Amino acid sequence: MFNVIKRGIVKVSEDIKVIYDNDPAAKNILEVILCYPGLHALIAYRFAHRLYKWKIPLFPRIISYLTRIVTGIEIHPGARIGRRFFIDHGEGVVIGETTIIGDDVLIYQQVTLGGTGKESGKRHPTLGNNVIVGAGAKVLGNITIGNSVRIGAGSVVVEDVPECSTVVGVPGRVVHRAVIDSNGHLMHNRIPDPIRCEINKLKAEIEMLKIKE
Repeated sequence: MFNVIKRGIVKVSEDIKVIYDNDPAAKNILEVILCYPGLHALIAYRFAHRLYKWKIPLFPRIISYLTRIVTGIEIHPGARIGRRFFIDHGEGVVIGETTIIGDDVLIYQQVTLGGTGKESGKRHPTLGNNVIVGAGAKVLGNITIGNSVRIGAGSVVVEDVPECSTVVGVPGRVVHRAVIDSNGHLMHNRIPDPIRCEINKLKAEIEMLKIKE
């Protein structure tokens, strides 16, 4: 029991530190502890998840439900979340029961890591390490998102994504040009639009045909 409590304290300490280190709006540690709903939801999840693993009935779901009311973030206690997980802003975030999330993952508000139907078994996505999911993105079904993937705001991802890719659009498409700043963070206002790129390509082909005529 002591080791379980110790590991839990270490994880929560890392969760607090990653917010303070990566969010320029965080002025001090006390502000992070008191004013970040993503942290509150994660602490409640870690407690509920432990009870869930101990097969304690009902109580983990009650914790999840009450946490959703208070924070606007719903994390099923059965989800598996790694270390240094950061939910920025957090309102409207939904994480399904069989979701697996690696280490050093960042997600923004209105993100859904959900299923696609009433199937049983593994029905939610698996996210690798160092993944960033932009605001409003939906990652649906039993798919795998590789390490160091960036998912643009508002994207809907329903297929596997290979490592070190950037995904944008509805449905999500892998773009080869990853727009990332020097710290490895996705720059959401500078994501290439694959549909526009295709339209521009067609326009260029039409102009070439006109010249040949």
